[in-house]
Amino acid sequence: MSLPPEKASELKQIIHDHLIKMDIHGKIRDVLAETVRGDGHHGQHVLSEEDFMHALQRRGIVDDVMKDLSFTNVLASHPDVYQTEADTVNKSATHFVDKNIAQLKPTIISPLRRHLYLQVLGGKAFLEHLQEPEPLPGQVCSTFTLHLHFRNQRFRSKPVPCACEPDIQEGFLLEVHRDGPGDAGKMADATTMLSICDPVHMVLIKTDTSGDTTLVSSYFLDWRTVLGAPNGKTNVSVELLGVGSECKVPAGVLNLKLELYPPLTETLSPDVITTQQSLERQRTAEKERLFLVYAKQWWQEFLEIRPSHQSKLVKIFAQYLVCVVKDENGVNRPVCSYVRVLRAGRLLESPRQGARFVSLLAQEKAPVVGGGVRQEQWCSMMAFLCRNKGDCEDHATLLCSLLLGFGLDAYVCVGTKTKNIPHTWVMTCGTDGSVTFWESFTAHRYVHRPVDPDAPPMVPQPKPTYPYRTIGCVFNHKMFMANCQPSDAVELCVFDFADGSRWKAMSEEAIRSVCVPGSTSSLPPTPPICSPSVLPNEASNQLELEMRYLLAEHRKDLGLATVWDDHLSYLLSAALCAYELERCTGVSCGNEEFQDAVRRAVPDGHTFKGFPIHFLHRNARRAFATCLRSPFCEEIVCCRGDHVRLAVRVRVFAYPESACAVWIMFACKYRSVL
Repeated sequence: MSLPPEKASELKQIIHDHLIKMDIHGKIRDVLAETVRGDGHHGQHVLSEEDFMHALQRRGIVDDVMKDLSFTNVLASHPDVYQTEADTVNKSATHFVDKNIAQLKPTIISPLRRHLYLQVLGGKAFLEHLQEPEPLPGQVCSTFTLHLHFRNQRFRSKPVPCACEPDIQEGFLLEVHRDGPGDAGKMADATTMLSICDPVHMVLIKTDTSGDTTLVSSYFLDWRTVLGAPNGKTNVSVELLGVGSECKVPAGVLNLKLELYPPLTETLSPDVITTQQSLERQRTAEKERLFLVYAKQWWQEFLEIRPSHQSKLVKIFAQYLVCVVKDENGVNRPVCSYVRVLRAGRLLESPRQGARFVSLLAQEKAPVVGGGVRQEQWCSMMAFLCRNKGDCEDHATLLCSLLLGFGLDAYVCVGTKTKNIPHTWVMTCGTDGSVTFWESFTAHRYVHRPVDPDAPPMVPQPKPTYPYRTIGCVFNHKMFMANCQPSDAVELCVFDFADGSRWKAMSEEAIRSVCVPGSTSSLPPTPPICSPSVLPNEASNQLELEMRYLLAEHRKDLGLATVWDDHLSYLLSAALCAYELERCTGVSCGNEEFQDAVRRAVPDGHTFKGFPIHFLHRNARRAFATCLRSPFCEEIVCCRGDHVRLAVRVRVFAYPESACAVWIMFACKYRSVL
């Protein structure tokens, strides 16, 4: 892998600085003196360079240098990437980045493993930004960020200002290897790499000045053309298409350079590569054709079970019961392929913490096209995680995948909620036959107790606490079942999936043929969950300082002085911690200690008021404006009286990806004056 001269000089300087930091010269002198003393009795024995190198190796000096010397494979401005469970290195971001802490993933480049070096050499033809002015130094502007996923590795570029020709200049080092235990340590040759059909999933995200994200494009790059390139290097230009209703409209072009390291000794013929790609497409098309033939037959059988299926379920669930929906690129995919068994390692410790994490990803309603028709569009998991927001289907499939990873028997439910609004949620079945509903937007859990319609009128019936009204089907990564009970009302449903008279199941073999990872080349690979992108203490301190400034300025405009009570502010932390713990576990604790501490901090004759509020973002001005809309908060912020003391406390709780729970509490104590 060749490097530009300036990069080579930079690399040499990094190595030189590292050796000085290790005091390598002092260690070499010590080893040399010890070796000379040890060989002193040999008379005129000459110490050769080879002898000295052996002495350095015996002392472990060489191993220490190579172990500590590592290189970063990506420059990230947003730390949610590029490592799933490792410690990270912090680095400040550029002026147009949202103020997140940057992190780097140290990677030792092994000469015994094959790597693909993917360079982005800029973009062009992003015509939507043709009239975009050049950003001034220090000016906040909209940015592009490119995310990559390849074989369980995730990367992201540093944000660059949006422009017709965005200056995206990045390099990503992707490791190419087989997943099998026997092949994992081998150097992948050309034939082996040709059989790896996993694409490089590229997701382009636009972030506006308020921090809101938009999915610009989702592209799958077949990188194997580099296997036939001379010297293992090739340049390609990829045309990015839009998403949703604009999935056929070009969004822009990215110029890429692909390079294999180490280079191949023998390259493949372009005809061989083209033939392999053609065979994979044919196999995928044949599997999908056979699945659709089976799905149509299964659908027809379902309609013939009961006449009401024609009028009731078809109207609401027809698009789901054919088992296929469109993704962000307008590609039809079986709904079961959106669910995977997803394990988050040590990033999420329990199913309820997983549900809390999913609930912190923002909600975005599906777009409505002309005529008020809701556009049906689900997102691949990578696109959903990169933009950190989505509709109920995206949240439900992610939550179901996490619950499956925690060993639960989980399913995605498709139905309606209050006011007959289409909705998707998650259900788990216990070994004792219990059924629990999980709302992915809020992390609330509801125990399902079915109503017996044949029970006598005097027998008390359970009252449902959940907002769900009807259910049409349930599915996970290997099962799809349609509700064929006389009533589709949730409170009357019996979730005995083994009863064919209540639930009509699709063939697991048919689902497996098109939904198991690797079964077809058209299925997007499942990305890993990445470590939190926020340092909670630093983010909490920064946001609290900003909230204090905004509150003081607001009172100043009202002609009121602001006197802070730092001790009272500190006491509020216990309440905020208890609130988050309750959201995460469903158990309330710690309120007694908080109340006792407040009573001790508030003198006799004084009044205490507090107002807690929860946010999914860290924008101080947006949060303060929202708080002032509450009359309770405004009463505290604009408090008048004798000996008025104000307090504000902010706690940021970091979760995987760039999700965070932000709790803010305003409080005051004062002596009432009548």
